[in-house]
Amino acid sequence: MAAAKSVLRAAVRVPKQNSFSSSRCIRSFSTTIRNQRPELSSSTTSGNNGANNSTGRDGKTHFGFQDGLSESEKTERVAGVFHSVAESYDRMNDLMSFGWHRVWKDHFVSSLNPGLSASTPPKPQRILDVAGGTGDIAFRMLHHAHTLNNNPSVHVTISDINPSMLAVGKQRSTSLPASQQAALSFLEADATSFPPNSIADNSIDLYTVAFGIRNFSNIPAALAEAYRVLKPGGVFACLEFSKVGNPVFDAVYKRWSFGAIPLIGQLVAGDRDSYQYLVESIERFPSQERFRGLIEDAGFAVGGKGWEDLTGGVAAIHKGMKPL
Repeated sequence: MAAAKSVLRAAVRVPKQNSFSSSRCIRSFSTTIRNQRPELSSSTTSGNNGANNSTGRDGKTHFGFQDGLSESEKTERVAGVFHSVAESYDRMNDLMSFGWHRVWKDHFVSSLNPGLSASTPPKPQRILDVAGGTGDIAFRMLHHAHTLNNNPSVHVTISDINPSMLAVGKQRSTSLPASQQAALSFLEADATSFPPNSIADNSIDLYTVAFGIRNFSNIPAALAEAYRVLKPGGVFACLEFSKVGNPVFDAVYKRWSFGAIPLIGQLVAGDRDSYQYLVESIERFPSQERFRGLIEDAGFAVGGKGWEDLTGGVAAIHKGMKPL
């Protein structure tokens, strides 16, 4: 528990910088997007810290810019997207982040310092990496824990709702050292409701989700599940595309996202629709302030500002700790 608290304190110690609410970040290009898509006004222009989420009071959610879907409909459509992009997932993230996702993931894992233990032998640690099918985060976690922190008692479970993504991760895991392969398991499950017999209450030390939570059909339900499975003192950590603070950079980034990425998806992967959804899902995701509010609403203690912006807010890291 002491190690978990020290990890959280280190993780939320971020440089002071000006933060921008989404209401102060309305640009000429994003304004055009919202004028064309008036349904966005409630989710992307509010500047308070209220709990914006993917499910409305009527139980409906959205798929990109399309509103009025049931949670099961969104789940099915998101599944279709990731079945389509599973084999080109890294290339997709390269397109959407100019390759920076690799740097962000390295920083995300380093900031969590998995496997850190002051005891001898080192204390066991259970990590749950959610929406982590291809293994990008989990493999980094195992390398950091086993190699850098010399803690072979760290086990990572990769959970994903999509069997195609898990298949990619399983295939890639065969190149890991045998000791790391032995410390890895895979679970096909919905993050909004894990099977109780697979992930018990108060059983996880660290819950991670990278570039996945914006695709969940019910974000508050997923956060509630994270809270359920984490031990007291356990850490929730999320890396996700977010809201850019600088007006000029924001306009350029949105023009690239909406103008170029779907076209490149069509040319490179023959799949414009999946890439169009992915950029729309970023636009619909709550601002940093609002997502912090959702994390707090789930019961987590959030230190300091509650998030760290990466590359001007193109992505952000959020953390919270389950109270002791």
